[in-house]
Amino acid sequence: FRDGKLLKIIILGAGTVGSTLATLLSQEDNDITVVDQEKSVLHRLEEEADISTITGGCSFPSTLVNADIKNADMIVAVTGSDEINIVSCLVSKVLSRRVKTIARIRESSYLKDKTQKAIEEGIIPVDIVVSPEKLITKHIQALIETPGSLQVLEFGEGILNLVGVKAVNGGPLIGHEIGDLKKHMPNVDTRVAAIFRDGNPIIPMGTTIVEAEDEVFFIARKKDARKVINEMRSKEDPYKKVIIAGGGKIGSTLAENIENKHNVSIIEADPERAKLISEKLIDSIVLEGNVSDKSLLHEERIEDTDVFVAVTNDDEANVMSCMLAKEMGAHKVIALINNQAYVDLVQNKGIDVAIAPSQITIGTFLSELAGEDVVKVHSLRRGAAEAIETVVNMPSNGKEGVVGKEIRTIKLPKGATIGAILRKNKAKIAHDDVKLREDDHVILFLTDKKLLPQIQEIFSPT
Repeated sequence: FRDGKLLKIIILGAGTVGSTLATLLSQEDNDITVVDQEKSVLHRLEEEADISTITGGCSFPSTLVNADIKNADMIVAVTGSDEINIVSCLVSKVLSRRVKTIARIRESSYLKDKTQKAIEEGIIPVDIVVSPEKLITKHIQALIETPGSLQVLEFGEGILNLVGVKAVNGGPLIGHEIGDLKKHMPNVDTRVAAIFRDGNPIIPMGTTIVEAEDEVFFIARKKDARKVINEMRSKEDPYKKVIIAGGGKIGSTLAENIENKHNVSIIEADPERAKLISEKLIDSIVLEGNVSDKSLLHEERIEDTDVFVAVTNDDEANVMSCMLAKEMGAHKVIALINNQAYVDLVQNKGIDVAIAPSQITIGTFLSELAGEDVVKVHSLRRGAAEAIETVVNMPSNGKEGVVGKEIRTIKLPKGATIGAILRKNKAKIAHDDVKLREDDHVILFLTDKKLLPQIQEIFSPT
C-alpha cells in the first residue's frame, strides 16, 4: 500500500533483487507483475509468491502493454542490463506518462556529467536511479570507519547512526542491564532499539541484561557510536591497514574514498585493470595477483591487517580469500556475496561480515515504493528486519494522530521500537517523555518488516 492505496507495480527482471522485491511487496497485497525472458525463473517465483508473470523482452512495447502498463503506478527496472533498464523506462513513459520509473543503473559513466543532468531534467525518463555500487561502497566504508560494527546505517544526512554490534565477553556492559549504559557513559545519549539472541528478537527494556553473543542494534549520534560499541566488546582501535581483494568499481572506489586515512593495498588479477587503477589512486598500493595467493598475502603482512575486504565479482573467490586471510591472522574480514544462500552459510563461520548486495539495494527501492511519508528504509539482518525513517503528519480524517503525544503513550505494534527523532536537522534520542511534533522524522526499528503499513497509519494516518 502507498498512502492507503493498493499499488500496481511492474517489476522488470526476475534476478535476486527483482525476485526479492516481488516477494516482499506481494506480502503487502500489492498487485505485482514480474517480467523476464526466463520461464523457469518466473515459474518458481509464481510458486513462492502471489504474483503475475509475463515472459518477454522487458523493453518491448508489446510486453509492457501485456503487463498492463497503462494502469501501472510504477515500473521497477532491475534487469542485468543498464541499457535495457533505461530503455524500458523510456518506453514505459511513452506508453503511460503517469507511471513512475525506477531503474537500477550500475555503470558509473551513466551517472556523470551530461548524462546525469539529462536524467535529473527528465530528458532520460528515469525518475529514480538506484546505483548498487555506490550503496555497497558506502556501506563497506562505514564498517571500516566504525570498528567493531556489523552494520552501520545513516539517518538525517549522517547525523544519526543505527549500528549493529555483536556483544563479546570482555565488554563493560556484558552481564549488566541496558539501563547501566547511562551510568557508564553519562555524557552519551543512546537507545538500544533491538537485541537478537540466538536469532530471535528481544524488545529491550531498561532491565534487559546484555549477554555475550547478543546482536545489539542501538541508535546514537554519529560521533558517539564508537563509544557505545566499546561498551559491548573489548575496545578496538581505529583501523589503519586495509587490504582490498578485487580492483573493480567497488574496490577501486572504496580505496579512493579511504586512502587518505588508511594504509590501503588492492589485489587485482587483471594486469590492464591493475595498471589503470594504479594510475588513478594516489596513496594506495596496487598488487597484481590472485586474491587467494597465500604467499602474496604473507608478503603483505596479512597478520598485521586490520580489515581484509573481498569484493571481486566471484562469490567463491571472495569467500575463500576471506577464510584464508582470517586463518592467516587478519583481524576482520568482509566478503561481498551475491548468492543469498551463501550469506547465511558463511556468516560467523570464519567470515565476520557477509554482505549481500541485494539486501543493501532493496531498502532504496522499498523507501521509494512506500510513499512520500517514508523517507528511508534500511533492510537489516539479511531482510528479516527493517529500520525506517517516517514523517509525523496531522491526520486529515478526524483521527487522533500522534502530534503532541509523549512517546510513552503511543501504542506501537509488537516488534516496533522508536529509536530517535530528527527535528529541523537536529537529533533527539527517543526517551519516553519526548513529545512529537508535526513534521518530525521518527526513526523506528521493526523486527518484522510486515509492520510498515501499520506504522504508516500511526504516524501519517490517511
